[in-house]
Amino acid sequence: MSSTIYTAAVDFGATSGRVILGSWSKNKLTLNEVHRFPNTFRTLAGHDYWDLGTLWHEAQTGLRKAVAALPRGAKLASVGVDVWGVDFALVTDAGRLVFPVHAYRDARSQPGLKRLANTRAALARVYAATGIPNVFYNSSLHLEETVASCPAITDLATRCLFLPDYFNFLLSGRMENELTVASTSQLLDVHSTDWSPAALKHFRLPPQWFSKPIKSGTRLGAVKNFPELAGVQVVAVPGHDTAAAYDAMPASPDGTDLFLSSGTWSLVGFESDQPILGAEALAARISNERIGDGRYRPLTNVIGLWLLEGTMKDFASRPSDDKAWAALIAAAEKLPAPAALLDVTDPAFTNPASMKAAIDAQLKRRKLPAPKTLAAYTRLICDSLGRGHADAMRAFEKMGGKKFKRILIVGGGSKNRLLCQATADDAGLPVVSFALEGTAVGNLASQLIALKAVKDLPTFRRHLAANLKQTVYTPHL
Repeated sequence: MSSTIYTAAVDFGATSGRVILGSWSKNKLTLNEVHRFPNTFRTLAGHDYWDLGTLWHEAQTGLRKAVAALPRGAKLASVGVDVWGVDFALVTDAGRLVFPVHAYRDARSQPGLKRLANTRAALARVYAATGIPNVFYNSSLHLEETVASCPAITDLATRCLFLPDYFNFLLSGRMENELTVASTSQLLDVHSTDWSPAALKHFRLPPQWFSKPIKSGTRLGAVKNFPELAGVQVVAVPGHDTAAAYDAMPASPDGTDLFLSSGTWSLVGFESDQPILGAEALAARISNERIGDGRYRPLTNVIGLWLLEGTMKDFASRPSDDKAWAALIAAAEKLPAPAALLDVTDPAFTNPASMKAAIDAQLKRRKLPAPKTLAAYTRLICDSLGRGHADAMRAFEKMGGKKFKRILIVGGGSKNRLLCQATADDAGLPVVSFALEGTAVGNLASQLIALKAVKDLPTFRRHLAANLKQTVYTPHL
């Protein structure tokens, strides 16, 4: 094997995607973003759908650019795909789509969500079986609605592939369910790495749609029907982008770091050998998702920068580049702290027609004034998210019997000084922000381990930390 190993990460996000070429040499990873593209769901007749054809086209374009960017004589060793969680494709044995791919924000899951929420015994049984709380985006609810509204689908579809599984199939021709993304579905058995018969029965889903999940790092074979990538290995990396981002965290081996992947969602959690279960965990909406090696990643979702992304749509003047973003954050920092913070658990923020109107409505109900400027909304949102992050940390400490020493943050929010400082202040812990493309790095790390270029994840993290720029935000106590 050559002294430099080249791998490609296809990283699909809910608002944008990119293809990143990684080069590994002398225990150092270098990234080259060769392609970036926008992504959004589209609404048709009241339902929300992903455009998979466009996403696949963009992935192909990016992979061709990755090959073109290689030094003369160099070869791409492997490719891996990560996607957001829960969404799925229903296909035939030949891999043909038999049903449109809905987006997780589609409101079709609401009746099932409310039905399960109002049946306490069933809710407790499903949580005990899967370790996943009742949330509108769960694959379980969306699949339940699909089967209920289109019963013939059970005759047409033979497999359920989550989106990273589907793109892995397009690349390799092999259909597998990968563990990390399977664990987002509310269908995986919390005490094993296989599906939960109780959950499949409750949601009335055909067990034959699912194969036993494979662990991250499994080699799926060479790329097929893509001449430019002939001989390139497809690796099933952590298919869930959050799991990939967590793998990239240069965490302390003693397990005292809390992880925060900050983007559209704020995913707050930690690595554990055991799940966190029980009535208190269910009430706190603790989601026991999986690490690629089969261990647990208890986490909770704080709504994240979706609040700010949505609010900015109502302002004609909003940042369009890094300089404008820096100016907005600087203006927000100069404002006084809000007298009261948003309740970021408000379900009204899920997918409102106007995020600004949803925020204003909550403030009005509480007899609080609405901000007047985008900078003021930014200050309110960042401070409120900081409180949400700290609340999640305290819940984990109580239920997990842990004491955290640091909060490690990656993702888009790691570049937001105001958000990082607000989190540090509310949590009373230092927040360490890494200049790190977390999801892509975790994706590439899994490939390098599968290629035996790196021994294991702790070794990769140690090498990565030695070359990372970090910023520490100390709490203002």
